[in-house]
Amino acid sequence: MSKIVFFCIPAYGHTNPTLGVVRELTARGHEVRYYSYEPMRTLIEAAGAQFVACDPYDCEQHLTPADGARVGKDIAFSTHILVETTLALDEMVCADMRAYAPDCIVADSMAVWGKAVAKKLGIPFISSTTTFAFNRYSAKVMKQSGGQMLKMLLAMPKINRDLQRLRDRGYPIKNILDIIQNDARTDTIVYTSPEFQPCADTFSDKYAFVGPSIRPATENIEKAHDVLIYISMGTVNNDLLPFYRACIAAFADSPYQVILSTGEQIDRSALGALPDNITALPHVDQIAVLQKADVFLSHCGMNSASESLYFGVPLVLFPQTNEQGGVAARVAELGAGLKLEKADAASIRTAVDVVLQTPSYRANAQNIRESFLRCGGAKAAVDKILSVADRKQVPHAAWGTGQRGIFSFTKENIPL
Repeated sequence: MSKIVFFCIPAYGHTNPTLGVVRELTARGHEVRYYSYEPMRTLIEAAGAQFVACDPYDCEQHLTPADGARVGKDIAFSTHILVETTLALDEMVCADMRAYAPDCIVADSMAVWGKAVAKKLGIPFISSTTTFAFNRYSAKVMKQSGGQMLKMLLAMPKINRDLQRLRDRGYPIKNILDIIQNDARTDTIVYTSPEFQPCADTFSDKYAFVGPSIRPATENIEKAHDVLIYISMGTVNNDLLPFYRACIAAFADSPYQVILSTGEQIDRSALGALPDNITALPHVDQIAVLQKADVFLSHCGMNSASESLYFGVPLVLFPQTNEQGGVAARVAELGAGLKLEKADAASIRTAVDVVLQTPSYRANAQNIRESFLRCGGAKAAVDKILSVADRKQVPHAAWGTGQRGIFSFTKENIPL
């Protein structure tokens, strides 16, 4: 039996892909300890892991929603939060790891404290990457604006001061790349297929493209019309009342059944009276809906796009962040979705109708689905984890460049 430790951030898009892997590990008789946050406890324990709450130690729980929106966009602020989190968890996690003696640490690419602890204590490490894998070739998909690059340049003195705090506590961090990227020698699980991954042939064999890890549906969705349209902007950047109103107007007189997931930030009464063919809910079982859907109007988070394509459902693409824009661009490039250019009712209706009436969108989504199924999913991910856990420990090489963690920056465009 192996002892495997997971670290993850409190985000569904990063947690959900790991749950099938946890279930597969425990089904094979291995022990899993999962460090995360209270909102994720029920999901993680249901998958069979021992849950360890990071909330009492972590400053992240005190962030405002506005602060949370800055993480991943503002590199100086994000670095500060991640350094604070790593140092806040340092004593507890390092003591736990020394006592527990895990065979392998699997850390989300944004949970850099897991990576830092693994390096500090010499524990075999795997990066769990729920976005595209990134190197200097695939990073072209996630281009940064000139304004973002200038902000990063101006932020480097503050970033370097925060990194020095890690070095002072025994973490061998040379520069920001040590935190946010992996090199070609870092074992990495990527929850997509080589066919969907941009520039997949430029990555080393340390990268295991295992495809999406899809959980079972927990509800049964009734399809009441011939066509079901699913609309969701994810769980984070979803305070989009004007957009939701435009969607309602777009489909009020349509023959389609529409399921609209608004998130918790929207007051249901603000949507007004809904026509009989439209249902609006704070959240839905996305897997259950996608098994019945004909088109998904999505923000194009990697997890949502992957789940849609896993069921062969084409997309209308409405990204809200740079990372989502990269995913949307790849879906459009492969012909499995159409980008929504304007968020008014007429444009929304036209885009959905085009996808419904053009067979190639569904055919291309089906092709991507088949590529996912060939990858092996959770079973392949567990095989990768156990191969690393069984490996004799060798001194860690310096973390280099290539795999994107939190930010879409590469060695060529970060001033060190």
